[in-house]
Amino acid sequence: MAEPRRTEQRRSPRLAESVADSLRARILAQEFGDGDYLPKQEDLVREYRVSLPSVREALRELETEGLVTVQRGKVGGSIVHVPRASKVAYMLGLVLESRGVEVDDVVLAMSQIEPLCARACALRSDRRRTVVPVLRRIVDESEAAMDDPAEFARLARHFHEQVVATCGNETFIVLAGALESLWTGQVRAAGDRFGFGAFEHLETREHSAKEHREVLDCIIAGDGDGAERAARVHEQAPGRHPLLDKGFRVSASPIRDA
Repeated sequence: MAEPRRTEQRRSPRLAESVADSLRARILAQEFGDGDYLPKQEDLVREYRVSLPSVREALRELETEGLVTVQRGKVGGSIVHVPRASKVAYMLGLVLESRGVEVDDVVLAMSQIEPLCARACALRSDRRRTVVPVLRRIVDESEAAMDDPAEFARLARHFHEQVVATCGNETFIVLAGALESLWTGQVRAAGDRFGFGAFEHLETREHSAKEHREVLDCIIAGDGDGAERAARVHEQAPGRHPLLDKGFRVSASPIRDA
């Protein structure tokens, strides 16, 4: 009598893990769209030829990973959540908040990664179609908004975001994009308490626009070294956001609320 019980204890977790692995792979392959329902638990039992407890354990594992939400009750079902980069930013925010990390730490990391994204933009063979039009439009609009500190600040942030978004390296896009989203969230949460920092001064706005134009020119020319160098010079430019001088710590809630 003892032998079957040991067999069940050994095999059940493995079956649940196998079902979870299969469903996870199907979700990541986008067999199910975001917001779709997985097959009913009874159907999964028949499909995978496992017990109902094994299916439920597999769904609990996927729910812990944030890939599904299991709704209980008469109107139940498992809703699929396709992984998105925005979730990376929120999870990163939670980790950094739990460690008491200051916002300045996030900005330092961005300043090291973004120049590499500028280099990648310049080295794209299709940059004149995929990168240049986007960045050129932002630079032109920011120069036209020189007398509006709020609009200029928004466009300046957008320029940095798009250097990352158009670099063509998916790992950079996810990692640096998460840092960008995290920083933007901190600034948004601070609201008008600290104004626009150095961008309140026309001279600073003019200098920033000039440096953005230099980065863009290097990207247009396909000069990877020059784009990275120009971006690093820009990241080291004086004039910090006052949020950085107050010792503020990272908060994940602005990302969640956004």
